[in-house]
Amino acid sequence: MNDFQIYLHLGFKHIIDLRGSDHILFILALTARYLWSDWKQLLVLVTAFTLGHSITLALSVLQWVNLPVNLIELLIPITILITALANFWVKSFDFKSKYPLIYFFALFFGLIHGLGFSNYLRSLLGKEESIVAPLLSFNIGLELGQLLIVSVILIISFIFVSLLKLNRRRFIQGISGISFLLAAAMVWERLVSFF
Repeated sequence: MNDFQIYLHLGFKHIIDLRGSDHILFILALTARYLWSDWKQLLVLVTAFTLGHSITLALSVLQWVNLPVNLIELLIPITILITALANFWVKSFDFKSKYPLIYFFALFFGLIHGLGFSNYLRSLLGKEESIVAPLLSFNIGLELGQLLIVSVILIISFIFVSLLKLNRRRFIQGISGISFLLAAAMVWERLVSFF
């Protein structure tokens, strides 16, 4: 296995690892309001998140941005809390706005999550001569894992909303409520260790 494949695999594994459930939980809260039929809006949303975390992943690995790990680890579940809360105010599912507020949340929160990914990647890089190829392949791996998670969430949405005819708004509120509670527990745990 060459270096590209190694870092691709590590990026993929990092995002789908249940021990790092905060990133999965964020993607769940972020995509809960969408169905398969909303794929265009979902594509823009995921691209905004990707752009955000790619920027800070690169800046942090290059050591141009360096924030305390405890602060980043606290901010990540806060992004989940805010995203889950925002889902409770979704009233319409026509998504006609060209640039809804959720896209900007995804971009901004992606910046925070990129800092979290970078801590892991930096620990792997060691004394690599060039970080460009590992950074690129790790990021592609993250994206592939993210697409897998989004696909699973869309399948679950399809089962509950389209097949079982659960009210879409109630489904979003249920998913968001679970996300909120789990994120609140993470915030509490990380606050305690922060101080």
